[in-house]
Amino acid sequence: MDSVGIGELEDAVEYGDEGSNTVANIARQVPLQLPTLRQLGLDRLVDLGGPAPVKPPRGAYGRMVETSAGKDSVTGHWEMMGIVLDRPFPVFPNGFPRELIAEFEEQIGRGTLGNYAASGTKVIDDLGPEHMKTGKPIVYTSADSVFQIAAHEDVIPIDEQYRINRIAFNLAVTGRGLGRVIARPFIGQPGSFSRTGNRRDFAMPPTAETALDRLTAAGLPVVAIGKIEDLFAGHGITRAVHTASDDEGMDVLGREIDAMPRGMIFANLVDFDTVYGHRNDVKGYAANLERFDGRLRQLLTRLREEDLLVVTADHGNDPTTPSTDHSREHVPLLAVGPRVKNDVALGTRKTFADLGQTIAENFGAGPMPNGTSFLEQLR
Repeated sequence: MDSVGIGELEDAVEYGDEGSNTVANIARQVPLQLPTLRQLGLDRLVDLGGPAPVKPPRGAYGRMVETSAGKDSVTGHWEMMGIVLDRPFPVFPNGFPRELIAEFEEQIGRGTLGNYAASGTKVIDDLGPEHMKTGKPIVYTSADSVFQIAAHEDVIPIDEQYRINRIAFNLAVTGRGLGRVIARPFIGQPGSFSRTGNRRDFAMPPTAETALDRLTAAGLPVVAIGKIEDLFAGHGITRAVHTASDDEGMDVLGREIDAMPRGMIFANLVDFDTVYGHRNDVKGYAANLERFDGRLRQLLTRLREEDLLVVTADHGNDPTTPSTDHSREHVPLLAVGPRVKNDVALGTRKTFADLGQTIAENFGAGPMPNGTSFLEQLR
C-alpha cells in the first residue's frame, strides 16, 4: 500500500514530518470502515477510531522502522528487499541546476517549462496550457529525489515522452546520482487536465544484491505488479505487469495467486500515494483504504495451504498536513496465511529489511546481510 504510514518515526522532525500519521489522521476526519484490516491487527498498531479491538487478530501484526536515510519509494522498497542506504539520494528543492536543464534541453531538442518543486497536479494546471502551445515539457521535482517530466499525450506522443525521460535518466540519475526520473503523461484541456496510467519510473539500479536477486538466482519466479519493476530497474524480476489503477493491481494479483504454483508476487498499489496523498485528498484516501479492505477480504479466500501474504507500505504521505510530499513514518506489517499462527505480535521491527530477510529464509535463499527474520514467529 504505497504511502500508507502509521505514525511518525523518531527522526521525523528532521524531515519536517513531525505529527504525521497517515492512517490515524485520516481516521480522525473520516470514520473508516476497515473490517478486514482490523481483523489482521491494524487497529492494534494505529488508532482507527471506534471501539477498542476485542477479537484476537488473525495472523501476525507489527510495524517497521525505516533505517535508511530518506523517505522516497525507491529507498523504502530497496530496504524492504535488503538494501539499507547510509545517505539519502540528492534532492533539489529549489529546482535543478541551470547547466543540467540546459544540457537536457539540448539533447531533447526542446525548451522546458517549470523547473521547481511542485505538486504534480497543480504544476500541470498551471503550466499545461503553455505546454500545449509551445510543446515544451514540464520539468518539476518534490521533496524526494525525483526528476519529473509532465507532457500531454497529444502534444508529445508517449513513446517520445519515454525517450525524453531516458535522456533525463542518463543526465540526472547516471550523471548526478538522483533516485529516479518519472514520466507523468496527461490528457484533457485547460481546466480539466488528468494524468493517465502511462506513468513510468526510471530508477537507479539497486546498489547491492536484493532478496529478489536471491530468489531468481535460485530459479524461483518473481512477478512484479505495478511500478515494482521500475523501482528495481528490472533487477531480480522474471515477469512484470504494469497497471493503471489499484483495482487493476488487485485484479492482477488475484490472477497471479491462482496461476503461480510457487515463487513471489510483489505488488505496489500506487493510487494511495499518487492520486490521494500527493493531492491532500483526505476523503479520497479514506475511500481507497475502504476499497482495498474489501478487495483484501476477497483475496484472503484465495490463499492456499502454503501461501504467505504480507501487507505493508514504503513510507507515509499524510493528506491532512499542509505538505503534499511523503512523510517519514512507521509502516504496518501484517502477515497472514493458512500456516501462520494467529495473534502474533511482531513488535516494532528495527528495519524494513526484516521483511527481505524473512522472504529469503522462507524460500531457503538467505541469509541476507541486513535484517532479522521473523519467519519462526509466524509458524
